[in-house]
Amino acid sequence: MESPADVRERIDSLRKQILYHNHQYYVLDSPEISDEEYDRLFAELRALEQQHPDLIAPDSPTQRVGAGPVSAFGVVEHRVPLLSLANAFAPDDLAAWWRRTSTLLGQLEFDAVCEPKIDGLAVALTYVNGLLSVGATRGDGYHGEDITRNLRTVKSIPLSVPRESAPTRFEVRGEVYLPREGFRRLNEHRMQEGLPLFANPRNAAAGSVRQLDPAVTAERPLDIFVYGLGWAEGKARPPTHYETLAWLRDMGFKTNPLTTRAGTLEETQRIRDRWVDERPTWSFEADGMVVKVNSVHLQEELGTVAREPRWAIAYKFAALQGTTRLKEIRVNVGRTGSLNPYAVLEPVRIGGVLISQATLHNEEDIHRKDIREGDMVIIQRAGDVIPEIVGPVTSLRTGSEQVFHMPANCPVCGAEVTKPAGEAMHRCTNAACPAQALERIKHFVSRNAMDIEGVGEKLCDALFARGIVKDAGDLYSLTKADLLQLERMGEKSAENVLASIAASKDRPLGRLLFALGIPHVGQEYAELLAGRYRSVDEPAAAGIDELAELSSVGPTIAGSVVAFFRLDRNRQIVEKLRAAHVTLSRKETQESANQPLAGLTFVFTGRLSRLSRPEAEAMVARLGGRAGQDVSRNTSYVVVGEDAGSKATKARALGLKVIDEAEFLQMTGEG
Repeated sequence: MESPADVRERIDSLRKQILYHNHQYYVLDSPEISDEEYDRLFAELRALEQQHPDLIAPDSPTQRVGAGPVSAFGVVEHRVPLLSLANAFAPDDLAAWWRRTSTLLGQLEFDAVCEPKIDGLAVALTYVNGLLSVGATRGDGYHGEDITRNLRTVKSIPLSVPRESAPTRFEVRGEVYLPREGFRRLNEHRMQEGLPLFANPRNAAAGSVRQLDPAVTAERPLDIFVYGLGWAEGKARPPTHYETLAWLRDMGFKTNPLTTRAGTLEETQRIRDRWVDERPTWSFEADGMVVKVNSVHLQEELGTVAREPRWAIAYKFAALQGTTRLKEIRVNVGRTGSLNPYAVLEPVRIGGVLISQATLHNEEDIHRKDIREGDMVIIQRAGDVIPEIVGPVTSLRTGSEQVFHMPANCPVCGAEVTKPAGEAMHRCTNAACPAQALERIKHFVSRNAMDIEGVGEKLCDALFARGIVKDAGDLYSLTKADLLQLERMGEKSAENVLASIAASKDRPLGRLLFALGIPHVGQEYAELLAGRYRSVDEPAAAGIDELAELSSVGPTIAGSVVAFFRLDRNRQIVEKLRAAHVTLSRKETQESANQPLAGLTFVFTGRLSRLSRPEAEAMVARLGGRAGQDVSRNTSYVVVGEDAGSKATKARALGLKVIDEAEFLQMTGEG
């Protein structure tokens, strides 16, 4: 048996390894180990901390997701105001600012720093004795919202910095943003789930950071660029802004690698012109270039005016918009049956890219913007990548434009189209619709589902078109002869595909449940089901009332699970997977074989200090118990945390056993 000293040493070692690899992956974009190896290290650390909760530290990588949702954000007063910047829109504007700054400084030229102006949400991060203490929004510049728990989920924000090199107390400022690829994936997922799409990466980032539930924020692929130091105590800062960024980078903060210095107005303008050309290739969205006086002493000398610093200016990029004719609105069908409208345009070149199609979110959004077939419309490359229609140019209407209505029948299979109450999307009612079948196969093989390497969209299209694969279950009966029928498929490629498919048979139960494509069941709910049930057969046989007893699973999700497994075609897919020896059950470990909570039902209320709500509920399921959502006479224990609400009052009124988190952990053997 390991001694306490050995356990502490192993935990410290794991934390250091994980923090190092987090920095390599999220900040330097240079991973050194595989995802599987990283997951193994993380799982070992989490298990050790659960066994020894007294050793959990606030800067541990496992503490990225905090406690449950809050009802409102607190207010943080900014010690040094977060001021907005004056704007320049043309070369003359920048030249006027440069001349004005030169005059105030009494010198013709000065050293400047140029940084991309990230289109995200400005935040201030305060560190005390090396640990992240408070994270806040800009707000009105003087007071912001306390979003510390949400910002702790952003993996490129360090939870701690080296004390030996950091000031005792200091504040850094940065821009939290959603990378373009992350924005694309997020909207793709929302479209598949029939949810409204985000209009642009900035709105998506701002909405993600201001979630009342940190678990929702943690699901979003947010990132940050730190762009400056607000204030510091206990250590002198470098004399220039450029050196300050290098200093922050050495402490573990992520700064923009494009940041560069310029010694003249002409050089600054050349940098801006180059960035305008390179902008479409960037992985992030930027709407301009920030120019700052480099010397911190000169910044202090220049000061501020009208809530704007004199020593910096935002030189905005031209909007990537254009105008063209909307020829018609067409509809495609997603894997859950959602009908997704899109615009067919007269081709127009915007920012060097020829645009012939644009996204349209749903019928309600089309009518809200009053977009009609035949309109001249304003097109914008949202995120510089996804074209969208901003709105119509109504002054150019001729009267021949047509109002769009969603078709009454599916454009692929002809089945009836309905719009479920409370949803924004119209849906095809035919579960056997070919368009849905193909999209479900693509979802099944995707990275967050069964992650079958080498089986991408094009291969799925080819296999489905030839009738070789009609559903996800058919993937596991593929032969080399089947694959060699396809164009550009050689012997070695076919062998690699078959090897990838075979390797996917042992994926965890949560991934399999997500891969099946049950409407409304995303990754979080799939993991919740996997924690409660031992195999796919158990939720398949469960009723709505039983499923709805799971915390966070309401009647909509419960009904969706029941409806999915009632369909013969879905049960047939499961049977094909079973026949192919795909793992359909949870892997039992020594820990889960011990069932001290068997037959007991727990309800959690209030904020727990050691566990997040999902972690506590998963622990109950793993140890044989059930996590309920509502207090009733059938509830065995009510676990009460800070700021407990009416559930605790109701439990005492019913004479139920009310315990705190420490008592709960003692019952689980984790105390």
